[in-house]
Amino acid sequence: MALQTAIVILNWNGRKYLQDFLPFVLKFNPNSAKIYVADNASSDDSIDLLKTSFPEVELIQLKENYGFAKGYNEALKKIDAQYYVLLNSDIEVTENWIEPIIKYMENNPEVVACQPKIKSYFNRDQFEYAGAGGGYIDFLGYPFCRGRIFQEIETDLGQFDDIQEVFWASGACLFVKSDVFHILGGFDADFFAHMEEIDFCWRAKNEGYKIAYNPESTVYHIGGGTLPKNNAIKTYLNFRNNFCLLYKNLPQNRLFFTFFYRMILDGIAAFKFLFDGSFQDLFAVFKAHIYFYKNIAKLGKKRKAIHQKKVSRMYMKNIAFEHFIRGKKIFHELDKSKFSK
Repeated sequence: MALQTAIVILNWNGRKYLQDFLPFVLKFNPNSAKIYVADNASSDDSIDLLKTSFPEVELIQLKENYGFAKGYNEALKKIDAQYYVLLNSDIEVTENWIEPIIKYMENNPEVVACQPKIKSYFNRDQFEYAGAGGGYIDFLGYPFCRGRIFQEIETDLGQFDDIQEVFWASGACLFVKSDVFHILGGFDADFFAHMEEIDFCWRAKNEGYKIAYNPESTVYHIGGGTLPKNNAIKTYLNFRNNFCLLYKNLPQNRLFFTFFYRMILDGIAAFKFLFDGSFQDLFAVFKAHIYFYKNIAKLGKKRKAIHQKKVSRMYMKNIAFEHFIRGKKIFHELDKSKFSK
């Protein structure tokens, strides 16, 4: 008989995070959940730490560093459970963090992925960049959150204490129904890391499922544990993967319009990197575009396997224009009528 819930932490050279945060996962673990650490061929002493200090944690050793996307795909093939909780190693969980979301998903079978309220580990009254109060995307593919628009991060004043349908749920702490995860083929392994959860959630929405945010659970995230925010590799992955998820998931009648404007906006971003002297980031943008053009046939095959349609909770305005030109800093300043139904 399958477990109800499996907590799965993907680790790569994260000994310190495991040492600091696994005790909280063990302390606040309900009896129905089993804890796994899937190790992406770490070169530090993570494995020794797990075997000596956390023998109650099930260890899955992967053959190489598969990245976030394929790493989880490979690990989850080995785990039989109704629900997976994909948990970053740099997250501090709190009391009663699992039960409310599992109960909510049990009572709402159309919801196949859900995230808790994600707050900053260092600034504990603020939301955290990677997920905050639930993820959204604008019609040109720019992601943002309730509680975080670009680098503008809100203080938690209870303004997002309501359960909401969202566009995407954060991979930092992602509750997902295992059967749907596997039916949809898991994460796109070609993404390696960054935005694979947005792509997964969009594919789920294309199949008629819903994604949610439930603030009855709260976790605290350090963020940037593997790659810092100002990193050319992260710039490359974000631009590359964003183009890929757009091409895979957009309805046919929106492809040309979206990519026409994105070419212009990516050009502006590249010139900004040049103006700021960020030459590695400038190169990363061009490298991301080259990857996209070279792999468009492969992406086309993936696109054919997806049932693209108009989906809910997309912001049908440009969040960059709203934020940088019109000065809208916080989520509640956005026009709520412009979120697709």
